[in-house]
Amino acid sequence: MNGPLTHLNLSRGFRGGERQTELLIRGLAALGWTQRLVARRGEPLAERCRDVAGLSIAEAYGGVPGAFLALRGAGLVHSHEGRGVQAAWLNGLVRGVPYVITRRVQKGPTTSALNRRMYRSAAAVVAISDAIRAALARLEARLPVSVIPSAGSSLPVNWATAEKLRAAFGGDFVAGHVGALDDSHKGQLQIIALARRWRTERPGVRFVLVGAGRDEARLRAAADGLDNLYFAGEVATVGDYLAAFDLFLYPSRHEGLGSVLIDALEAGLPVVATAVGGIPEIIRDGENGMLFQPDDAAAFEAAVAGFEGDPALRARVAAANRLRAREFSAATMTGRYARLYRDVAARQNVALTLP
Repeated sequence: MNGPLTHLNLSRGFRGGERQTELLIRGLAALGWTQRLVARRGEPLAERCRDVAGLSIAEAYGGVPGAFLALRGAGLVHSHEGRGVQAAWLNGLVRGVPYVITRRVQKGPTTSALNRRMYRSAAAVVAISDAIRAALARLEARLPVSVIPSAGSSLPVNWATAEKLRAAFGGDFVAGHVGALDDSHKGQLQIIALARRWRTERPGVRFVLVGAGRDEARLRAAADGLDNLYFAGEVATVGDYLAAFDLFLYPSRHEGLGSVLIDALEAGLPVVATAVGGIPEIIRDGENGMLFQPDDAAAFEAAVAGFEGDPALRARVAAANRLRAREFSAATMTGRYARLYRDVAARQNVALTLP
């Protein structure tokens, strides 16, 4: 069986999973791989990857049926999200093409007969954290799952812009968050509640929310009257915002891993986050950040106050985080996937176009 390694991602928008898909594609291209991308038509992922050498792009209409048609000629399919799993399985069933699944979310998949069959039929299953591997065990206890964590994005920083942002925020200390504005997932109401408590108690502290999402109107309403909290919206220059922060806040209610945390580590930011999902696999409580339980307002406040009041602690943790970030490099992730693809190709008799 001949054909290129084909990445499959049918997600709308551009969030952590799509950023990781792009990082992997670019990493493999740098190693000389010939690749293909099947993405949903009109979504950002395809456009962002158009300059990648050795990559052909097929934009699919109509979700799973359109993706199945676009997968014709693939040599090995790598599904990066849930909808793609269905198309990869159907393609394998009809055309005999093996597929790899990467599971990036901790919730689900539901324990249906179809899901069990799709995951059992995969040539390899990857979880981005041990927490997700444990969740997959609830689907199929004997399912072999490898863990390959996400990678940092090595986000560029324009320091002049970062300084301007810092000046615009005002105050003496900036605690920031980057994520989709979805409180049921990312827990931003906890940040807004702390900003309201600290508006008069700690007037030198500023809170910044970077991102857009379905709860934006609700969150803006909850923050009404707060002059110490800023909504930055969705931005292309996340690195500049991270450089303008003193502390990174991540009060998620559930999280497969939280790849933006790796970006925060690369930026040398101490992190205050919830101890849910795969977050403790990146943030070690008391070592490179502080962890608390969701909606424990007192613990959240104490952790933020601890960093705000101790510049020496922030500096020590910043140094630890830059070292920790090296464990999550894009090169490391790419190398692990490359070895996985070669192993699958050898077992499945697939003749990939390899460097």
